[in-house]
Amino acid sequence: MSAGAGAALRLLAATAGAKAVVEIGTGTGVSGIHLLQGMRPGGVLTTVDPEPERQQFARQAFRAAGFAANRSRIIVGRALDVLPRLADDSYDMVFCDGDPLECLEYLGESLRLLRAGGVVCFEGVFADGRTVDSAAQPDEVQKLRELLRSVKESPRLMPALLPVGDGLLCAVKREA
Repeated sequence: MSAGAGAALRLLAATAGAKAVVEIGTGTGVSGIHLLQGMRPGGVLTTVDPEPERQQFARQAFRAAGFAANRSRIIVGRALDVLPRLADDSYDMVFCDGDPLECLEYLGESLRLLRAGGVVCFEGVFADGRTVDSAAQPDEVQKLRELLRSVKESPRLMPALLPVGDGLLCAVKREA
């Protein structure tokens, strides 16, 4: 994650007054630290990743950054298996940095999880420039293009595409 994308996540979490955030794709904890820094004191980051090793790195990174263990809930598993078990309309923000081939499913789950006024963000939507290169047609690029179109056309979302890192697609969930 770039410093600019991290700063944007921190700002969005703070702007949303985030107390409950879901992160899809824990990685080594870098994005989680940015999210935690922007969240309200006492807020909890629920982070989901299928790789236990990554989550161990993230747990250590959160601790090294000064966050108490009760500030994060780390769940090992595939996002599409875990997300349906989380409560509807209960989250202030959802950050998606998982499998790009599942991005449309992440969007559907995010809309269910987010409260009105909550924010959803997708990392890497430029796909190293491939989403705007008309010759690029891999499945991942096609899915990202569908995601961009779906978010843009959804009456339930107010989107913005931030040119930080490899592209950060963000949207606010509107009132029903």
